[in-house]
Amino acid sequence: MINKLNIKDEKDLELFIKDWIRVHGYSQKDLANELNISSSRTSAILTKLKELHKKGGMFNIARKLIEIEQKWLNNDDLPKNQAEELPYGQLDINYQIDLDNLLHQMDRDHKE
Repeated sequence: MINKLNIKDEKDLELFIKDWIRVHGYSQKDLANELNISSSRTSAILTKLKELHKKGGMFNIARKLIEIEQKWLNNDDLPKNQAEELPYGQLDINYQIDLDNLLHQMDRDHKE
């Protein structure tokens, strides 16, 4: 059985999502469109991610985000707010720690 996301996991996921879309030069509205939800508010996005979590844990969330990321990376039409260069080299250590925590949680969920 997949556990519900706890408050810390939700906060980590929210921070990750915000950084992730910023790194790719997209907006919450772009993500909401990809998730097929009408609202681009953070709460609506988190609600959708919780639904994905209920159906398969962090692994399912990661699978959906990877699918979206691949679509974005293969898209020749970059979003209007896309910077000249993506700031991949500017990721700080805290971003990596959050990512490590999410990957660890995904691994635990996948083993359940």
